[in-house]
Amino acid sequence: MTDNGGFEPVFCSIVPPHVLDRLAQADDPVLAGPARRTLQRDAYERTQRRLTTVVGAPAVAPLAEAERAKPHRTVYDAGHGTDLPGEKVRGEGDAPGGDATVNRAYAGLGATFELFLKAYARDSIDGNGLPMVATVHYDREYNNAFWNGKQMVFGDGDGEIFLDFTIPIDVIGHELAHGVTQYTANLTYFGQPGALNESVSDVFGALIKQYTLGQTAAEADWLIGAGLLAPRVTGKALRSMKEPGTAYDDDVLGKDPQPATMDDYVRTGRDNGGVHINSGIPNHAFYLAATTLGGHAWERAGQVWYDVLTGGELQQDAMFTDFATLTVNAARARYGEGEELRAVSKAWERVGVRTL
Repeated sequence: MTDNGGFEPVFCSIVPPHVLDRLAQADDPVLAGPARRTLQRDAYERTQRRLTTVVGAPAVAPLAEAERAKPHRTVYDAGHGTDLPGEKVRGEGDAPGGDATVNRAYAGLGATFELFLKAYARDSIDGNGLPMVATVHYDREYNNAFWNGKQMVFGDGDGEIFLDFTIPIDVIGHELAHGVTQYTANLTYFGQPGALNESVSDVFGALIKQYTLGQTAAEADWLIGAGLLAPRVTGKALRSMKEPGTAYDDDVLGKDPQPATMDDYVRTGRDNGGVHINSGIPNHAFYLAATTLGGHAWERAGQVWYDVLTGGELQQDAMFTDFATLTVNAARARYGEGEELRAVSKAWERVGVRTL
């Protein structure tokens, strides 16, 4: 939280800076141009979030009791500009229109709301019915989607490397989950706490996709951003929780740098200390715990992760060991000394993160 008691907004994007940096250096201006413009826009938005933190974000009026536990979605169209939120194109309860991007954004907001409500009794992002806002068609050839502390924003992609960012529902869920973290543990967006911040969003993004598809842990692909990469890219997604480091291996994008265990932990000053890279380690731990337990991952494994995120003991500067220890404690507190505790403990052991 900030010094004045407010929750600190953080600019969190789905495409890591190291991916855009690589694209920006491409010889082909068709690839390099959109990447450079996206990096510039992201830098601007990141600065705006810092300013919002200083001056304070506008307060949101609390909902009446009768309006609680219901989604309150609004989708706006930026018209390829950058003024937010843009023109309102669909409100809560409105029928689908002819724009598939608008309809996907609306549905993704609803799916995220439903998972958190049905699985964890959480009323929207802040737990108190926060209206869910999204803007689509942001900028031109914008290669990203982000949560800016107040709302979701989606680019259309450049069509060469990235497609429409509303296509993968887990991208929508991932970014909205940053909002849940903002209103709960508020993990610092740097180093291991930042990697945990990113991992928590990947976990709940994956769970939202699995919940929507009715998949078990064994049936899920455990990919983040499947369907986002254009046909010319040699890859299947942005990240893999099942096999970190295997999501893509492309002449332009390079190779997925995510480690699966602490043996390959990456020490870097880029990407806020590697938040999108080292998140592969806690991601893999969740995958191992969830698939060991089987069934629907949002139930037991997801419940343990949610308990830690919202339990009040997770510090903003938590390291992997701190988070792992809390998941072990949460599994014991909720399920006793049974298979849940063994699955969680073994998962962290296999990725090389010790528990206290």
